[in-house]
Amino acid sequence: MQPRLHRGPRHGDRRRKCGGNPCQRESSWGPSVEIVEDSWNETSAASGEAPWNADDEDRQQDYQDGRGETLQQHLQWQIEMAKLGERERAIGRAIVDAINDDGYLTEPFDAIAATLKPEIQASDEEIGEMLQVVQTLDPLGIGARTLSECLLLQLRALAPDTPGLAAARAIAESHLDLVARRELATLRRELRLSDEEVELGLVLVRGCHPRPGSQISSSPSEYVVPDVFVRRSAAGWTVEMNPATLPKVRINESYASLIGRSAGHATMRTQLQEARWLLKSLEIRHDTLLKVARSIVERQLEFLEQGEEFMRPMILRDIAEAISMHESTVSRVTSGKYMHTPRGVFELRYFFSSQVEGSDGSGTSSTAIRAKIRKLIKEETPDAPLSDSRIAEMLSKEGIPVARRTVAKYRESMGIAPSNERKRA
Repeated sequence: MQPRLHRGPRHGDRRRKCGGNPCQRESSWGPSVEIVEDSWNETSAASGEAPWNADDEDRQQDYQDGRGETLQQHLQWQIEMAKLGERERAIGRAIVDAINDDGYLTEPFDAIAATLKPEIQASDEEIGEMLQVVQTLDPLGIGARTLSECLLLQLRALAPDTPGLAAARAIAESHLDLVARRELATLRRELRLSDEEVELGLVLVRGCHPRPGSQISSSPSEYVVPDVFVRRSAAGWTVEMNPATLPKVRINESYASLIGRSAGHATMRTQLQEARWLLKSLEIRHDTLLKVARSIVERQLEFLEQGEEFMRPMILRDIAEAISMHESTVSRVTSGKYMHTPRGVFELRYFFSSQVEGSDGSGTSSTAIRAKIRKLIKEETPDAPLSDSRIAEMLSKEGIPVARRTVAKYRESMGIAPSNERKRA
């Protein structure tokens, strides 16, 4: 079967070209980290036989993707997939509209409230509460009003026991001017911390992105590669990482041993510590992506076995609760990641969709409804095409009450012409 590429509605991915290695973009670890091409097993290897080999020309398959997304689309999708009321969503959308391409909130609360009138009279308290929700979205640091707040939002996501975190927070909150002027001696006196603690804090601060919104690019890339493979076997469905997408890095043991035998070299010890953080973060990213993918497969087995009409409603919170992680973590992990299945190649976000409650209390996903609409139109009589109203009636008889305008919206999103244009002479 020729794999197909599917993307979630109204959004794209973070641009990632084949063979991209994030480790090769970093230079602050010095000789602490080696890029290795032959194995991953010294760090965080995926076990088992590789289902796909990027160097095997007979099996290699690149997936073309010509669309991008804006930062606003990236954020709006997360708001739609969050468990929020319609009023909260409306306020969230207004906040997102006030965020610039760098990811900063550029409008005061009263200006945001004005864009919601007369339909919604939002108080500063409501907008402030919703801003806190927006600030948990991907990318980290979004919705900040100052550089200091932007950095603090990113530092907040780190584990409380991260070495140097207290120093980093103090620097981000009150001492960015000293860092900008490179007055490090003054910084150490102000913080009253050891040289090593200050250096670790600076490493964390410099690791934050000052313009988080710029990480979301609307420029298209030519190819994407699946990150996860889903296969059906006699024992059931299995989910495996694509080892070709895993960065292959390890600690340079000779360098680490040299540092261990040396009395000084605070800078080298800092580089080694940062290298270890890198490896740990790669392991966590690998494990989290695998957990998310497995949870998605568990919830969408009917889709994998029977097709789009059987896609279940699913929002970020469903997966977050299943794997005991925050919704923003799930959003970050699924951004720009692809799953290869027997039905084709799908962006992970494709599996998330809102719910339309049926007459019997059950829920139907918007993806399933689109598939049903497409099927009804495909099977219609050519000289008597179905109107949107007629399609709504037919769906209602199946226990899926949708308005005519909803049918029209879904039909247009699939690029299907209205009935008067589909009629054949």
